[in-house]
Amino acid sequence: MTRAALFDVDGTLVDTNYLHVNAWWEAFHQAGHKVAMPAIHRAIGLGSDDLVAHLLGPGRDREQDAGISATHSSLYATYFERLPPLEGAADLMRALAGRGWTVVLATSASGSELGALRRALDADDVISGTASSDDVDEGKPAPDPIRHAMEIAGTASEETVYVGDSVWDMEAAGAVEVHDSPSALLAHLDTGVIARMSP
Repeated sequence: MTRAALFDVDGTLVDTNYLHVNAWWEAFHQAGHKVAMPAIHRAIGLGSDDLVAHLLGPGRDREQDAGISATHSSLYATYFERLPPLEGAADLMRALAGRGWTVVLATSASGSELGALRRALDADDVISGTASSDDVDEGKPAPDPIRHAMEIAGTASEETVYVGDSVWDMEAAGAVEVHDSPSALLAHLDTGVIARMSP
């Protein structure tokens, strides 16, 4: 049986959530909006367009949206060469690939941001493909990114595990188990849901 492990990247494999919060806070501030950091933190995991809409609401000046997103991207890009992978992230992907799993990234990141995340992970040798925000009409919490990643992997839902860190990931794919980190999931490979999916 073909099996696939699909991974969100930001906050799941690479320790970027608070870097994004800081960059979004500054982008909103520069556009004249006061948005609390806890609210931004809870919105991390949404694509840029959805995050701005979620935090500023339908009554916002939509002409600012692209500028706010661009400012966030510019600020976040200053971290590209020092993005820290979470402990055990690459080891987890390599362990799954070594057991015959197809590893695919399913992320809102694209372009140079995705390139920086992949460099931080240093695990391209086991990543079979990437479903990015450029590939789908709707990002998470819609299931489109997960479905596209499954198409890349060539697997059905019963042959697939999705690993994410945000409420938006769980809305897109559902949650069966919760682990503290990639290294914690790696330690449970033989006892958790991934093991139960083995043939």
